[in-house]
Amino acid sequence: MTAPIDHVARNRAYWATLAAEYAATADRSWSASEPHWGIWRVPDSELRVLPDDVAGLDTIELGCGTGYVSAWLARRGARPVGIDNSPEQLATARRMQAEHGLHFPLHLGDAEATPFPDASFDLAVSEYGASIWCDPYRWIPEAARLLRPGGQLIFLVNSTLMMLAMPEADDVAATDRLVRPLRGMHRFTWPGNSGVEFHISPGDQLRLLRKSGFEIEDLIEIYAPEGGTTPYPFVNATWARSWPSEEVWKARKWL
Repeated sequence: MTAPIDHVARNRAYWATLAAEYAATADRSWSASEPHWGIWRVPDSELRVLPDDVAGLDTIELGCGTGYVSAWLARRGARPVGIDNSPEQLATARRMQAEHGLHFPLHLGDAEATPFPDASFDLAVSEYGASIWCDPYRWIPEAARLLRPGGQLIFLVNSTLMMLAMPEADDVAATDRLVRPLRGMHRFTWPGNSGVEFHISPGDQLRLLRKSGFEIEDLIEIYAPEGGTTPYPFVNATWARSWPSEEVWKARKWL
């Protein structure tokens, strides 16, 4: 199952309109003393998303945006590479590199079809990058191609439950009622939003990962921490303390 590939150009154009907003907050993420995840900025020490030791690993951030995840990895001794579909986001990433004195390769391109050779990396990671803006039936097999045997794939997405409970209206948060079916979920466009997102069911995700040569290691459900806040209107902390608003998938390529 795949979607028309018009989403690559549409999302590049859409992110040209969003990039300034994310540029304004890039330094906060680059300056963080500890990695944190998702819209609630939950510390890595609590979620244990990243491997304990990434020193010496070749890593690829798929849909790197402003590059802060790769910066976290670089500070821990990894050799990161970033790729993103947005020239504007990469311009912010390069500015952050200059300001923080931390440099690693950044590539403009589609995470569904990268220019890198087979088996180039030990770790592939995506936080709201390729994980939601690329077709999973394209980017996950591409991640498998890029990883060496035993390499790890880690990606963060909106939770399935939140996607089912989130109304199709601006500034309306997820409710305690399901508003769309689980069956067949894949390609999402929102009113007033010219970008294209992708979200598939847990069963479809599991089967896709297995078919692509991965063993599932963990599924981390992320709840809002006590006192947590987020600027995003699609969910509130009360909801997200009862149900997970995000989830992290961790998988390892078979040897």
